[in-house]
This record gives sequence, structure tokens and C-alpha cells, in this order.
Amino acid sequence: MTSTAAPTARLTPKKLYRIVAIAEAITWTILIAALIFRAVVGEENAGPAVTIGGSIHGFVFLAYGATAILTAINQRWNPGLAVLAVATAVIPYATIPFDLWAHHTGKLEGDWRREATDDPRDQRWFDRLVRWMLNHPYLLASLILLAVVVLFTVLLILGPPVPKA
Repeated sequence: MTSTAAPTARLTPKKLYRIVAIAEAITWTILIAALIFRAVVGEENAGPAVTIGGSIHGFVFLAYGATAILTAINQRWNPGLAVLAVATAVIPYATIPFDLWAHHTGKLEGDWRREATDDPRDQRWFDRLVRWMLNHPYLLASLILLAVVVLFTVLLILGPPVPKA
């Protein structure tokens, strides 16, 4: 008797980037809705809507930035494209058209670069470090999460990006 096992869903650079890009756009919706709610019902009646929406968006914004950088390194994007990818998070919903463009131009094609190739760039210390981290995905995910949490905490301590009037 043969079993038909379902294919395993691998988290490729394309899938990871798309998930986080969409999440970033969704959190823009949450933040904008909270701001509209506050404008309609007033500061006193809005409660913590903007604080909660802003915090969710801020955390996912940082996670998107980290994902864009990891993807850019893995896909060997040039620095200008990497900066553009991160910058799209600043403009509401811009991560979606960038993701679509990157998908259609093949910028997200390929798997994680876990093995060295004949490419001379694979001999650089940085590429060796990235390969080692990609071969230890739980450690990599933990370090990225830790970095996002630390940066998020520091930014919370510093205060909101726009001071209250």
C-alpha cells in the first residue's frame, strides 16, 4: 500500500518576503483605521486604539525591514535595491507593488543559499556567515526576532515618531 503524503511547504525567500510584505500592508490598514477612529470619536474616546495599532505596525515594520535585508543578501540584490525594498515600508501599501515587481522580474526566484558555489562572492566571510546562519534556521530566526524586539523596545523608550501636540 502506498501513501500519498502531502508535499511539504517550504519557506522560500519568495514566500517569506511575500508573507511579511502583506503583513506590513495589513498593519498599515490597522494603523490608518485607528487614526481615523481617533479623528472621528476624539482623543479621549479612542482609548488605546492608536497606541495598539501603532505598536503592531511598528513591530511588523521592523520585521519587514529585517526580512527585506535578509532577502536582499540571499538574492544578491545590489545595495540600492535593498534600500528601496526597506524604504517601501515607509509609504503605506508600497510593499505590495514592490513585491509584485520583484516577483515578476525574478528578483525573488531561487532557494536559500545554503551551499557554496563557484561564485567568488561565496568565499567572502560575510557570505560564509550568512550560509552558516541559513543552515541553522532556528538560530537565525531567534537572532532576527531578538534584534527586532531590542530595536522595538529602544524605539518605544524613545517615544512615538510624531510627538503629541
